[in-house]
Amino acid sequence: MTPVDTTEVVRWIRCAGCQTLQYAKKLDRNLRVCPECGTYQRLTAQERLTQLTDADSFVPLAETVRSVDALGFTDSEPYPERLTAAQAATGMADAVLAGTATIGGVPVAVAVMDFRFMGGSLGAAVGEAITRTAETALRQRTPLLIVTASGGARMQEGCLSLMQMAKTSQAIGRMRAAGLLSISLLTDPTYGGVAASFATNCDVVVAESGARMGFAGPRVIEQTIRQRLPEDFQTAEFLLAHGQVDAVRDRRELKPWLEALLRAVTPDPARPEPSTPDILVRDPGQLGQDDAWQVVATARDVNRPTTLDYVARVFDSFVELHGDRAFGDCPAVIAGLARFDGHPIAVIGHQKGHTTKELVARNFGMPKPEGYRKALRVMRLAARLGVPIVTFVDTPGAYPGIDAEERGQSAAIAENIVEMTALPTPVITVVTGEGGSGGALALAVSDRVLLLANAVYSVISPEGCSAILWGDPAAAPEAARRLRITARELLTLGVVDAVVPEPDGGTQHDPTRAAGLVAAALRESLAELRPRDTAELVETRRQRFRSFGITQCTGFDGRPRGEVA
Repeated sequence: MTPVDTTEVVRWIRCAGCQTLQYAKKLDRNLRVCPECGTYQRLTAQERLTQLTDADSFVPLAETVRSVDALGFTDSEPYPERLTAAQAATGMADAVLAGTATIGGVPVAVAVMDFRFMGGSLGAAVGEAITRTAETALRQRTPLLIVTASGGARMQEGCLSLMQMAKTSQAIGRMRAAGLLSISLLTDPTYGGVAASFATNCDVVVAESGARMGFAGPRVIEQTIRQRLPEDFQTAEFLLAHGQVDAVRDRRELKPWLEALLRAVTPDPARPEPSTPDILVRDPGQLGQDDAWQVVATARDVNRPTTLDYVARVFDSFVELHGDRAFGDCPAVIAGLARFDGHPIAVIGHQKGHTTKELVARNFGMPKPEGYRKALRVMRLAARLGVPIVTFVDTPGAYPGIDAEERGQSAAIAENIVEMTALPTPVITVVTGEGGSGGALALAVSDRVLLLANAVYSVISPEGCSAILWGDPAAAPEAARRLRITARELLTLGVVDAVVPEPDGGTQHDPTRAAGLVAAALRESLAELRPRDTAELVETRRQRFRSFGITQCTGFDGRPRGEVA
């Protein structure tokens, strides 16, 4: 009998970053991230599927799509020969693997590009495969995940390649119209026609650490404009800072992050419906007559829970989304998707902080235009997915700075107001601290506006009012009283629909109890709003705001004010 050779063949791989030789099995265990320098080695499509999807869950599409030489194109060699060589080298029909799988048990349609196949270029076969994957998601009513790795359009297919940008974008648009989630995972590199189509027009865009993405490559840009580019230009971190991606994640974090995102938009049918105790105060007579200036001080207490504090205590599976996809990511507004009592929900809110460092980093809760545009982007996503929206308001007002004005502060607030009016999904606002002017209203055009008992809501800060009308900032306490900004007064005016009680001493003295009260208030409000159809929701919301100031009312001094308040 011939003896069996059990000697293991040891494979070594040279790191593309530090050029050191790495033991292949060790590198694989590290998800092909170099343990010496941290460089991400490029993955094949199959390796990427193995890392991201549940074991043995991937099923390829039934039909394989192959490219054809429609132009009879030849450069240094005929296009058919290039295709044959790429197919032999990769074992793939073209630059994408497409099919269905599960991630964390949630079914998805998935298409993964492979840079080894002619630089992952976008040709007709790639465009067709990605379109068919989106159509599979439509038929099966599942989310879509596209993993990109591409140098851009396939020049050997001329304008037929260019048309794939429109074809794939149209497929993503159909998913949006059907209320289905699309996710793009950017890997290194993603350029050209891929970057300017399905890589960035998905609902959620996440980038792997170290990935680069842009329409034109750095060399083309430098040769065209004759300028030196920043070192971090077009990197994942650059994209996050400039509002173009929702998140950047280390390769080890990608699957858990995707699982959390998919959980956030997938209802939990096994979770029983909670009871909805009536805790909201709707009668002003049940509220005390607190001094307005003292309430302002309480509302501004830095120890009061922030939006992120409520998110951590009230919601499950929260996934924060970043950026306005145009300029930047405003830290004064947080937005994302979560689950509440087992149901998907969108959460958006002003974010301050508890320390000086946090307050400065969050711009004291004063958003810039990109903050409102980020909020609106997530609201639109929630509307497409058919999930309710909860907004938390706690801001002195919109940021009054030169850069904010340059980037269209007024227009950003105005756009939020008009768009929120017509959102086809329940919208609930909770004013947790300061409700300052248009900066607050931009997140508060809602079906239900709830106010915490020690929160305030005003057209202007007391200090601003006293400086303008009294000519004396010291008159701020009197201005606060005249503006009628406390819970009892706002409920009397109908500006808020109900008041949420606070623990003894205020939310800052028992954040956990405060979160429980907010959760109960949300349950009560959602139970009222969820049964309503879209047309009723929108019309009732419009009528709510239409009615302010036109009905017969009695002033706080008891005298009738006539038809117009």
